[in-house]
Amino acid sequence: MKLLHHDLDQALERERAHHDACRAALVRMTEDVEEQVVIGEDTAASGADAEILGYHLRSRAKVFREMPPGPLFFGRLDREDGQVHHIGRRRVAEHPAAPPLVVDWRAPVSRAYYQAGPQDPQGVVRRRRFGWAPGSAGASEDLTALEDEHLAEGPGPAEGPGPGGGAGSAMGGVSGILAGEIERPRVGPMRDIAATLQPEQDDLVRSGPAASICVQGAPGTGKTAVGLHRAAYLLYTHPQRLRRSGLLVLGPNRTFLSYISEVLPALGETGVRQSTIGEEIARHEVRAEDGAAAARVKHDARMAEVLRRALYARVDPAPAEDVTVPDDSYRWRVPAAELARIVADVREEAPPYATGRERVRARIVRSLQLRAERRAGPQGAAWVRRIERARPVAAAVEACWPRTTPEEVLAAFLTDPDDERWNGGSLGSRGSLSSGERAAIRWAKPPRSYRSARWSAADLVLLDELAGLIERPESYGHVVVDEAQDLSPMECRAIARRADFGSLTVLGDLAQGTTPWAARDWPEQLAHLGKPDAALVPLTTGYRVPAAVVELANRLLPELGAGVPAGRSLRAGGAVTIRQTADVAGGVAEAVRAALAEEGSVGVIAADRAVAALAERLDLPDRVSGRVSVVPASLAKGLEYDHVVVVEPAAIVAAEPRGLHRLYVVLTRAVSRLDVVHREALPPALIR
Repeated sequence: MKLLHHDLDQALERERAHHDACRAALVRMTEDVEEQVVIGEDTAASGADAEILGYHLRSRAKVFREMPPGPLFFGRLDREDGQVHHIGRRRVAEHPAAPPLVVDWRAPVSRAYYQAGPQDPQGVVRRRRFGWAPGSAGASEDLTALEDEHLAEGPGPAEGPGPGGGAGSAMGGVSGILAGEIERPRVGPMRDIAATLQPEQDDLVRSGPAASICVQGAPGTGKTAVGLHRAAYLLYTHPQRLRRSGLLVLGPNRTFLSYISEVLPALGETGVRQSTIGEEIARHEVRAEDGAAAARVKHDARMAEVLRRALYARVDPAPAEDVTVPDDSYRWRVPAAELARIVADVREEAPPYATGRERVRARIVRSLQLRAERRAGPQGAAWVRRIERARPVAAAVEACWPRTTPEEVLAAFLTDPDDERWNGGSLGSRGSLSSGERAAIRWAKPPRSYRSARWSAADLVLLDELAGLIERPESYGHVVVDEAQDLSPMECRAIARRADFGSLTVLGDLAQGTTPWAARDWPEQLAHLGKPDAALVPLTTGYRVPAAVVELANRLLPELGAGVPAGRSLRAGGAVTIRQTADVAGGVAEAVRAALAEEGSVGVIAADRAVAALAERLDLPDRVSGRVSVVPASLAKGLEYDHVVVVEPAAIVAAEPRGLHRLYVVLTRAVSRLDVVHREALPPALIR
């Protein structure tokens, strides 16, 4: 039975009063944290303890200060045992030991909010959703609606009006408030989806810290949001482990990272490193550009073995001279044959290059020590340190296992990629490059020294591989990798080194692969990422892109060769308009004017080379320019707009080898309406 209007008003007033109490408690929590920072600064403790305490208190205060304004809860659970839990983005309580006024969405008790249903109520009698005014900063009067779902009574209609007091829209049986939140206009950065997580998304978010997962997500299925919410969940459930080892979010470019930058702070997590793979491996400024053929070779998985051989070609497996070390009246000697065995044994153990060098040194010293002790008795630590620093020992180590740098090795290789020392095996075998491939990457004009070399973006990937071979980098506890289908095998290896002792959340869509080396299947890509056993989970149900847009984009799938299931949308409708015109710029301007008459953001997406002229031609007034973005097709991935105007699809397709994949990306950026404006013929796949 639905709530009567009088009962609904009373329920809203009670919930507003509870929100007022929560807001007051949050103010006191913030004040308490700030006071603890002041007290902590005056605490008598050792230097190290005081520093640790101060860092902890300042970090907590920073979280409270940077928490974005907004409603403190979005849902409520009434349980069979009489307990009532309001669910929000972070815990709010009168004091630490008091029962919470708001339960964090990540807490175990909150899981039933996302998972309970009529077939499995999980002890929940009623689930209540709250509707807040769009853009609310958290004023209690902005709580305008609520819906109740009585799970014990079966799948009846939700009680109460939708957002703003209306009936709310239905979305495949989803509640009006939930549908309204999902369909709310997209203005500004990406929002969190803590209020709208679906059961299959929640399962992925709550995966354990040791589990690596790969989400193959069709457009609009929320895979990026799942990755970010999983990061927030892991930081909440395993704070010490992940704050000690670190958590990294990797995106395809800075535009994308800027778009998602507010999600984690909104969920109460600040200080998480959000970066691109290029930024993570940036040992040098990019000052050179590879041709397409050279870039493909440098990103190829075979380069890992080629570089390994180039590095270890510096090791002398057959030293010709003995190691002779004078010691007062004695001269201790390691024969060349024994030195060769030491080098061979260390090579067999395959430690990082720098570690191997120190092992060779240690074993030479140990061999000398055993000889000295047989002749003169036990030798102390001071004797060992003196022998370690002896010039003959240092010279022997440098001769058979020399110190080197990634830049020195790569410069030698690119100067002469035909050198037989790093070319082995038959053509096509692991670590073998053809003569044409070697010619493509050879430096046309080698620098005077590696110190003056001009490195390309692909060179930085190779330098990172060599750096990892020389000395193993520190590993993050968890890495979230978005748009992973576009990573090359060598970029994947760079990520694998940074998650060597941690886990991965891999997010992507094979149909959206646009780089020349884009992945064709996930098992191979996961092997390059060092997690071949990661669980592969498909998400095919879309909540962002409406059905009409999905249907248009799905026409391209048979031409993409991605082998992924077609996406489907729970959002009925969506407006798609395809217009052919002799004046493309005029048609775009007309489409933008029509879009501005509606709510929400507008994205005009065109081939990269057309963007500048198009933006100038539109000449938008200041009052609307903030709502309209003119975006190069190459940067559209991961973004979303309420209304998208796609300009000249044929030009987008012709701009790059995987142009149809790029067009698939571009078409699926629309969350409400899509206009396709063109003069040239449409790609055949779009025409029924």
